Amino acid sequence: MNPILIHEVGPRDGLQVEAAVVPTAVKLDWIRRAADSGVDIVQVGSFVRGDKVPQMADTDDLFRILGKEAHRAVLSGLVLNEKGLERALEVGVPLICMGVSASETHSRKNTGMGTEDALRRIVASALEAKRAGRRVQVSVQSAFGCGFEGSIAEERVLGIVAAYLEAGLTAISLADTAGHSHPDQVRRCVRRVLELDPAAEVTAHIHNTYGLGMASVYAAMDAGATAIETSFGGLGGCPFTKVAAGNVATEDLVHGLQRTGRRMDIDLEALIGVAKDVSAHFGRDLPGCVHKTGPIQSAKTELATDGHR
Repeated sequence: MNPILIHEVGPRDGLQVEAAVVPTAVKLDWIRRAADSGVDIVQVGSFVRGDKVPQMADTDDLFRILGKEAHRAVLSGLVLNEKGLERALEVGVPLICMGVSASETHSRKNTGMGTEDALRRIVASALEAKRAGRRVQVSVQSAFGCGFEGSIAEERVLGIVAAYLEAGLTAISLADTAGHSHPDQVRRCVRRVLELDPAAEVTAHIHNTYGLGMASVYAAMDAGATAIETSFGGLGGCPFTKVAAGNVATEDLVHGLQRTGRRMDIDLEALIGVAKDVSAHFGRDLPGCVHKTGPIQSAKTELATDGHR
């Protein structure tokens, strides 16, 4: 069984809805610790207007600083338009993430464009990023429902995926922006993407708005998703959706994987430490569980203990 990849999006998706801006030095500490914990990718920020999303105003500076350092994880950044891509290329982002919402309403609130226009421009930008030698991941936002429009037709989601695949963009994230996903729905959608292209690299980005987040993550992995996007402490939510709610917590997912002997290379205690510090910084409990309860002994440790009985 191939190891599931963990994409930590806390520094971007986790922080973007917070009212109090986190100082750059504090962000750098959290990012460095997450990037050195053994997770595969850390999303540093998004290239958006600082007056619209103040928490992301220092994204360029973060990449300029972190780009001079060596980290275990690949660093990623989110791009919404051509200007954002220009900035991302300028500061040397290794993995550029961009996407299109399957919800017309969410698309206009998030980017000022309808889905059709956004898809055309994002595909062009993604190909430009690839020509520049960067890794690219494209997403379908609101893939499992929308807080404004309700259910989203699966064929609409798959139509966007098909456009990506036709352009040669095979790293695809299915994003549950509104947190409406149900495990059966996620399992079916991931399988249908892989039917379109068995070589596609499918990522699941699941929010826990209605309590089914972790169940949907496991459904995605069961269906063949190769990566999961999570946030430290379960922090986060899209500021342009109707009900912004947290992500599945990174440390909760890693804890669950390690209980079955998977991803033992990740330092769970380091992730728990980051989540605790994020919680302390904001002065409130975060939605995640394991940073509050502490972990259960891992399968690897249990096997070692049993062997000495």
